[in-house]
Amino acid sequence: MTPSPGTTTPLDLRRTGFGPAPDAEELRDGAGIARVPTPFGPPAWLLTRQADVRRMLGDADTFANGWTPDDLAGEVRRDPRQLSGDRTGNLLSLDPPEHTRLRRMLAGEFTVRRMRRLEPRIVEIVDHHLDALERSGAPADLVAQYALPIPSLVICELLGVPPGDQDEFQARTSAQLDTGLPEERRVALAAEALAYMQTLVARARRNPGDDLIGMLLREHADDLTSDELVGIANLLLVAGHETTANMLGLGTLALLRHPDQLAAVRDDDDAVAPAVEELMRWLSIVSSGSPRLALRDVEIEGATIHRGDLVVFNLPAANRDPAVGDDPDRLDVTRDATPHVAFGHGVHHCLGAPLARMEMRIAFPALLRRFPTLHLAIPDDEVAWATQHAIHGLERLPVAW
Repeated sequence: MTPSPGTTTPLDLRRTGFGPAPDAEELRDGAGIARVPTPFGPPAWLLTRQADVRRMLGDADTFANGWTPDDLAGEVRRDPRQLSGDRTGNLLSLDPPEHTRLRRMLAGEFTVRRMRRLEPRIVEIVDHHLDALERSGAPADLVAQYALPIPSLVICELLGVPPGDQDEFQARTSAQLDTGLPEERRVALAAEALAYMQTLVARARRNPGDDLIGMLLREHADDLTSDELVGIANLLLVAGHETTANMLGLGTLALLRHPDQLAAVRDDDDAVAPAVEELMRWLSIVSSGSPRLALRDVEIEGATIHRGDLVVFNLPAANRDPAVGDDPDRLDVTRDATPHVAFGHGVHHCLGAPLARMEMRIAFPALLRRFPTLHLAIPDDEVAWATQHAIHGLERLPVAW
């Protein structure tokens, strides 16, 4: 495995265009596993094959999320799992049974049936932004004017973020995920986000609304501390904003580069849901996830991962694993359903997957039908990739119609 020249991004997060970096593909097609340095201290084992990633993510008894820096050998410069200033209530840093207790309280609100109650409002939000695009005229930045605000508004409404706070929230969460910012600035942003969520939860305790926080308070007030509510809300706000936004931006660019597949999504209702799954697999915008700690010695691909070792993983490489499907590097929205781990796997499988799928199933065809001649307003090679963001995406996407 030969590192890319001048590369400083950790291999589990490294990308090239829509797909995995050549380094990650080389590892997947070779040994499948390697010991790699990390930016937060101790080295980790990197998994790149889908079967190995599934095995690891599906075995919470062996690979733990709820470790602390004290569990690791060597100096730990920072905890890479921090999305807020505190781990309390952050499902990404918890293991069963604590994770199970909190997730069970949330799961009922994220079923497909419950998400359908949001569908009319999501349609309104999408149509509102399409109307605004039409009024402002071409060229337009599809990221700033469509992809970013739609999921931001949906998750803010779901959690009861007041309209007057939503612009500030969107700017802060986007900056929090910008790995190019100095560490001290990101720490300050995390503290600001935590303080805001404390205010939101305190307001909901005084007057619970019909949103998710209000529901949790009405049904589980005696079982949830305010700190847990803050952690849950902060995680859902961050996780539910940038991920779907980047899928809408990158997915539109991918379809523009594949006009026949764009036409299928635009013209055939039955093609939309399979297309969303294929785009999730092919784009894999979440490159990795929370590092796991091995709780016992275990062998994977002939390598012995020792108790106390960290394990990371590369989802783009795993989702294009030749062992899983034919010609996996080719985007094909008509292919038979191909297994993917774009939403994770096991007990930490993305809680908001039904909501993300619904938003994409509404937003992609609505955009393409409103603007059937949609095209890039800049040369293809001038598209600006968001290379410094933890969630893979685009800085901007100028389009015309």
